[in-house]
Amino acid sequence: MNRISEITKRDILDFFQNGIDIDELFETKKVTYPYFGRMDELDFLKRLYNLKSMPSLDFRFLNAEDEIWQHTVNNDDYQYCWVFEDERFHLKSGNDEMYLRFICEVFHPAVRFEKGYWKEFLTEINKLLQNDGYELYPAKKISNRDIYSWRIYQPENEIFIPFSQRNEKAIKHKRTVFKINRKARNQIYRILESYNYTYRKTTETGWQYDVLVSEEVFNDIRKFYTPKCFNDKKQYVETDSLKEFIYYTSPYCVVDMIEFFEKHCNNDYVAEINAILNLNDISLKLNNGKIESISDIHLNKNTLVSIGEAGLKELLQEANTYYENGNLKIAVEKLWDAFERLKTYYSPALDKKKSVNRIIDDMSGKKGPFKKMFDKEFYDLTTIGNNFRIRHHETTKIDIEDDEHYEYFYKRCLSLITVGIQYLDNGRII
Repeated sequence: MNRISEITKRDILDFFQNGIDIDELFETKKVTYPYFGRMDELDFLKRLYNLKSMPSLDFRFLNAEDEIWQHTVNNDDYQYCWVFEDERFHLKSGNDEMYLRFICEVFHPAVRFEKGYWKEFLTEINKLLQNDGYELYPAKKISNRDIYSWRIYQPENEIFIPFSQRNEKAIKHKRTVFKINRKARNQIYRILESYNYTYRKTTETGWQYDVLVSEEVFNDIRKFYTPKCFNDKKQYVETDSLKEFIYYTSPYCVVDMIEFFEKHCNNDYVAEINAILNLNDISLKLNNGKIESISDIHLNKNTLVSIGEAGLKELLQEANTYYENGNLKIAVEKLWDAFERLKTYYSPALDKKKSVNRIIDDMSGKKGPFKKMFDKEFYDLTTIGNNFRIRHHETTKIDIEDDEHYEYFYKRCLSLITVGIQYLDNGRII
């Protein structure tokens, strides 16, 4: 993929060369930040590139590592940020994946200078990347510090669909079933109440007023349905009481409340909610703002971190979004497109058949029984794609009329993909 424009790359280079403007107290000042953080330039580049295998541009040296040492350490006569213009590193004219991996490494905890202006640079770089359809995001942690990866950018103004609405069909047909007992409801209520603080909002006209988090959350829920609970006469009536709602409403609506509350809370909230769910043997987990079933095969942000190819990552994100919104037909179509793209992951260096064989070899560790199993699974899924009408324009194939069949196709294909992508070559760029 080559979405990142020359303009964006030039602007990011300008940030590192000339700094960015930030507002501090009553003035604007220019601040700088080195792309290699607290490391020296050579050691930073060695994290991403096998410099000893790369050619030298200085005839006196056999490889790029010796050349770069000479000109950045011994003599220090290379212009600052020279690497962005050096064609060997594929930052100026290479594909998006190479560029994004480089930028993510700039903000790695082992690299970045924590007391420097890295957060400000991250914010400004993200603004530029979002214009071209990407964003950096905290994908996982090491020593309680965020490790950044990249993903396809999805604007925040897209409407958030709560759990009960995302899974409406599955709940109706009893494919999604769980209970939350009184003890767990009490514990959940106590957590929510501890985060039910008052904060000040400002209207478009400048009028300020105080509002509780629970009031805002009830307003969010009302965009989808009227919040109700059972009263002491066992009547299902409207409520704006947080306690009554948590204690006496459907478990699926309780989960909606948990999700909407998360938008107003810190990272401790997620850990506390998940601890309660685990303590009460409820097979759910709050992950990236959404409650998921931990027993289901599901894509999450950590799964996507392993994917270095933008097109594959985008298709998987789209499939996941359609699945969560209950559109199984399009979800399966996008997933099968992702499956076909996975098979060509190592193209054009390898043709499609050899690319698949390499993936299977890596998944199986070249062990006969596992290689045979994965080879059969690739073959069977390819056959399903060839025989059934997964893509809507293919009118000559067998129609899929039952949502349960779509569910089966989706989960079977996703099962293979989520394993396969963990073995993709996610090491050095060169």
